[in-house]
Amino acid sequence: MPKADDPVTRYAKDVMAKRIVAGRPVRLACKRHLADLKTGKARGLMWRPERALHAIKFFERFLRLEDGRPFVLLPYLAFIVGSIFGWYEGEHRRYHTAYVEMGKGNAKTPVAAGIGLYGMVADKEAAPEIYSAATMQDQAAIAYRDAKRMVEAHPDLKALIKSEVGALSIEKRHAVFRAVSSEHKGLDGKRPHISLIDELQEHPTSLVVDKLSAGMKARRNGLTFEITNSGWDRTSVCWAHHQYSLQVLDGSAKDEAWFAYICSLDPCAACRKSGKTFPSCEKCDDWRDLKKLRKANPGMGTVLPESYIVKQIREAVGMPSKENIVKRLNACIWTEAEERWLAMETWDACPGMPLKLEDYAGQPCMAGLDAASTQDISALVLMFGPDDEGLYDVLTRFWIPRATIDAKDSGRTEQDRQRLHQWVDQGWITATSGEVTDYDQMEADIKAMLATVDLKRLSFDRWGVTQLVTHLIDAFGEQRVVPFSQTMANMTAPTKELEKIITGGKLRHGSNPVLRWMASNVALIYGPNEQVKPDRKRSGEKIDGIIALIEALDGAMRQPKATSIYDERAARGEEVLKFV
Repeated sequence: MPKADDPVTRYAKDVMAKRIVAGRPVRLACKRHLADLKTGKARGLMWRPERALHAIKFFERFLRLEDGRPFVLLPYLAFIVGSIFGWYEGEHRRYHTAYVEMGKGNAKTPVAAGIGLYGMVADKEAAPEIYSAATMQDQAAIAYRDAKRMVEAHPDLKALIKSEVGALSIEKRHAVFRAVSSEHKGLDGKRPHISLIDELQEHPTSLVVDKLSAGMKARRNGLTFEITNSGWDRTSVCWAHHQYSLQVLDGSAKDEAWFAYICSLDPCAACRKSGKTFPSCEKCDDWRDLKKLRKANPGMGTVLPESYIVKQIREAVGMPSKENIVKRLNACIWTEAEERWLAMETWDACPGMPLKLEDYAGQPCMAGLDAASTQDISALVLMFGPDDEGLYDVLTRFWIPRATIDAKDSGRTEQDRQRLHQWVDQGWITATSGEVTDYDQMEADIKAMLATVDLKRLSFDRWGVTQLVTHLIDAFGEQRVVPFSQTMANMTAPTKELEKIITGGKLRHGSNPVLRWMASNVALIYGPNEQVKPDRKRSGEKIDGIIALIEALDGAMRQPKATSIYDERAARGEEVLKFV
């Protein structure tokens, strides 16, 4: 077959010749293909470009995009599809797992749908079962809906494939294409020919992959096609497959049946030498550099508008809470938290001079209390300001039962335990006696602190400790000690306002190491209408002090208009977020 009819090899050569911008893992995938053309035959591998081209042309001939145009595979997509269907080992296809990781919007899901339809229609497989799978049914249905739309858009496919509620089928071949998920327990008893695993980074366990792979053992050309954005959880199946794919690509793992195509930015030579696989210093690829982002988004300027990437970068630079999500979804960088709230450089740039309670005697104060379970950290935050320069001062108090610091079932590492002991010794955390929190001591400490200042409002979680809160209400009155429900609707405005205060360098946090640690732990969860809140489960480590700080700021934002911080800030010409 003429070279012109081998788009897979042509793409590989273009990447290696740097005619196409690509990150190191993609270059390794192309290098692997070209090397196997030379040495693969000795290992029983055979490159059949006519079979690769058959699959590639299937997309163009039979599949239609949403605007009705033929689905002509771009070079990087042709490389993926052609590699999967063009490499053989003996009479059967070589690859049985394909791991594809690239930026959002680069046509991963439509390609998955097309691969499923090809396996259903064009493979010589008896009773092919095709499954679009995810942990949630809605996610699993996305590739299936793409496939259904493609079937209905082409007269030949529409005549061949019956479209029913929840399934595509070819009765004569006993072929079926369905969406399944662990949510509806639809994974058992399946014998898939092709499994399309969508959004692998969202899978908390390997359950979906394992169950479908177990049913594939009798298939001659079975394929698990995994598509994903970059994630954050280093204990997930996605991270395991990401790491294994890199090992296959660099040759440290030998697996002829595993195909990998990973888009990524490149670390500099020094960082790579130290073992880092993602940009980690100013000499590495910058995730804000549009030219570098082509490595993570091979479809930029074609299926993915460049303007979309520009918008994402602009918003991430202006909103630290969005930085991690843009890094993961658009720059293919695995982050340390799902949606880390702040870069610590931003926190550290705020004034850090020591703060003493006696310096605030009689001053108006907003407070937030996050009283933990009986065996965890509890936090009280006192908030003052803004002053004439727009600065807010924050004092904190933390409590923890001494016995739980070293508890065997605490899940803490030795480093964590040493750090907590150090903070106790330095006075940043109060260790109460016994195995559970001493609420009598907490009550005495809180009353002493609040008696020093002019308390305007103490907000507490509705699920806080009832007796403690009851005593505080008795001492300070129910007009000042008020419940705060930590719903997304309640937390959105003060969370966003606090972010503006911090990024503006307007928070005096006294260089409190415990509060800094908690700020570094915060991961966000997003809701409809741009709602947002810190999420304890996703943060992984403690964030109680930040929750209490948000509660305190919420109290300030709810003050009567005559004394509202809105009026004070508006008088200085500053923009403020209104409470909703």
